[in-house]
Amino acid sequence: MRLLYSLLLFFLAVCTSSFASTLHGGSIIGVVVDLETNVEVSGATVQLLGTDQYQTTNNLGIFTFTGLASGEYTVRITLIGYAIVEKKIAVADFETTNIKLSLETIAFVLDDVEITVQQSKPLATISQIDILKRPINTAQDILRFVPGLVIAQHAGGGKAEQIFLRGFDIDHGTDIALFADGMPVNMVSHAHGQGYADLHFLIPELVEKVDFQKGPYFAQVGNLATAGYVKFQTPDALRQNLVSVEVGQFDTYRSVAAIDLLGKRAAARGTNAYIASETVFSNGYFEAPQDFKRFNLFAKFRQTFDEGKVLTISASRFSSAWMASGQIPERAIRSGQISRFGTIDPTEGGRTTRTNLNIQHATALTPRTVVNNQFYVNHYDFELYSNFTFFLNNPEKGDQIKQKENRIISGYNGSIVHETNLLDSPLRLEGGAQVRYDDVDDIELSRTYGRKNTLNRLALGDLQEINLGLYADAQWRPTSRLNVQVGTRFDQFLFSYQNNVDSLTAFRSAAKSIASPKLNLNYQINPQLQVFAQSGSGFHSNDTRVILGATNTQILPRAIGFEGGFIWKPYSKLLINLSAWQLNLEQEFVYVGDESVVEPSGATTRKGIDLGLRWQATPWLFVDADYNFTRPRTNGAEAAPYIPLAPTQTSIGGITITSPKGLDASLRYRYLADRAANEDYSLTAQGWFLLDAQASWRPKWKNGKSPVQITVSLQNIANTPWKEAQFETESRLMNEAEPVSEIHFTPGTPFFAKTVLTFRF
Repeated sequence: MRLLYSLLLFFLAVCTSSFASTLHGGSIIGVVVDLETNVEVSGATVQLLGTDQYQTTNNLGIFTFTGLASGEYTVRITLIGYAIVEKKIAVADFETTNIKLSLETIAFVLDDVEITVQQSKPLATISQIDILKRPINTAQDILRFVPGLVIAQHAGGGKAEQIFLRGFDIDHGTDIALFADGMPVNMVSHAHGQGYADLHFLIPELVEKVDFQKGPYFAQVGNLATAGYVKFQTPDALRQNLVSVEVGQFDTYRSVAAIDLLGKRAAARGTNAYIASETVFSNGYFEAPQDFKRFNLFAKFRQTFDEGKVLTISASRFSSAWMASGQIPERAIRSGQISRFGTIDPTEGGRTTRTNLNIQHATALTPRTVVNNQFYVNHYDFELYSNFTFFLNNPEKGDQIKQKENRIISGYNGSIVHETNLLDSPLRLEGGAQVRYDDVDDIELSRTYGRKNTLNRLALGDLQEINLGLYADAQWRPTSRLNVQVGTRFDQFLFSYQNNVDSLTAFRSAAKSIASPKLNLNYQINPQLQVFAQSGSGFHSNDTRVILGATNTQILPRAIGFEGGFIWKPYSKLLINLSAWQLNLEQEFVYVGDESVVEPSGATTRKGIDLGLRWQATPWLFVDADYNFTRPRTNGAEAAPYIPLAPTQTSIGGITITSPKGLDASLRYRYLADRAANEDYSLTAQGWFLLDAQASWRPKWKNGKSPVQITVSLQNIANTPWKEAQFETESRLMNEAEPVSEIHFTPGTPFFAKTVLTFRF
């Protein structure tokens, strides 16, 4: 806490002392907006040509240059996906010149990508490129924007994906923090597992930006961001209305609509509003129909006021229901009891709903000081039926379990960002506060039969979890080539649990706090090469029921990470990034929601190398590839040092063809190497290599593109038999005398084709 207070006092002192230095000379204050939507553009690089001065537009699209000698300057604005804009501006002493500049979207060209240190996040450029070049076919594809991230679905399409990243089997979100428009996606102390993150409430066509960073290096993100974080952002305004219909194999149907509500005249006045919906149905490729149904409804309103004020309100409703074939044992297939796409318990499945209200307000107190406030509330309902062990515990009625909860999340995110100078060099100061309150009723684990009959309750209760976070961050550019970022955050947690099963331990509570310092350096050796070094401490909280039900449990196990690497553009059409990293996790106690028990996993060390390539081979051919190698190990366990299911090698990439006549196509691969399925590597989780393809045709018309686009999407074009989710599980089939421990798996998608008809207007 003392460190945080000292930093805040330092920020205030710098802000006060720097004010006088900006009074002499002339100034330029500008706002950058999108030409089509009139929405302010953040993250654009603004440079004064002939000088070493450049700025990055803030979240209100504002940039400033102060203390300028009188004369004529040329402002140059660049941002991936937009045409470069240059404008001459006359500056006079003791006067401020106000300008508004519009950016026009253009087709992406790698030649336009510039390597600078104005951003503290080295991979920000990579994420901007990928969102423009990679096709999005499904809701799962939006997670695959993170290089090295692999997902697996093992419950009929409705359950959140299992995530693998940087040597972590993250389960459904224990070590990666996910956000949508600033709202947290992860569910702490969830009925199915810590950090459970279901992203299916996001409509893929509405994902405009993806901000991802690996490792615990940034003060703005706290709990669960050990392997990294991903922030998804929806557009503030629609460029075009959209109606889309999909038809695919296995009784698969999907429809999407996104409609602007106010029109271009309102947009010109700074008012935007739109509504979108998604409907999905599929029986899936399993022998037992999955009867998967999903419905999404999303609406967003944005108002820009005079004097730098923006209000954004969004609301959404998501519901999903499904049946699931579940994980099957290899011996059942070998014996002929079931086929590869068969099931042992056809009554698995679940349902879930989520309702969101999100209010964001940003105010420019001055052109160089912005205050951001966000309030959100979510109502979440979840019910899941699974059977992993079949007849191990109950030979007559089986081992089906129910996991259920009803949750309300309310929260606040606030920050103040001030841009100033220290020793005549740009300094960006940010301080913030974050509050999150989870109120969960009737969080339950029960043994059931055929979904309808509850045999006995293993756990039932009500829990509350409060997380208060404070952070401070400073970015200083002492030279045009060096960016130094130092930050820290402080998190306080309050946990409580009302046990409604065991009256002897009816109510328990606990509190814990943790501080997390960060230090990052970016240095530009020349216009083609930037090197970086990152370090930081992070953490993930453990389940409230673990904290209050076990002794000597580390409530907030610390993660310490280090990373170094470079971004290199050896020539205008090739971009390469490479980094080497290490992440040490202090300790972990995992609440296994399927069994209502606590399992310690011990301290771990993960080391790895990430390599990425983006190549514009020709104006119409783009190539991208990412390769990730990791060595995950448990400390002090020489006989059995392996971390079950931890990925060791992953890769994703492909080629994209863009024809000037409106025909676009892509061929992409996904790769996951074999890995240990248990601690001594006596069982292997088999890897896979898959190919997907997509082709779309949107013919050119005299006045632009046709409003109609036809797309054909193919998954697993080689029809490779693969195991998507794999676990070592001890189970017993009906009439088996003894249980067997072996690989249980969910078969991956076979060859799957769908056709999409899209109408834009």
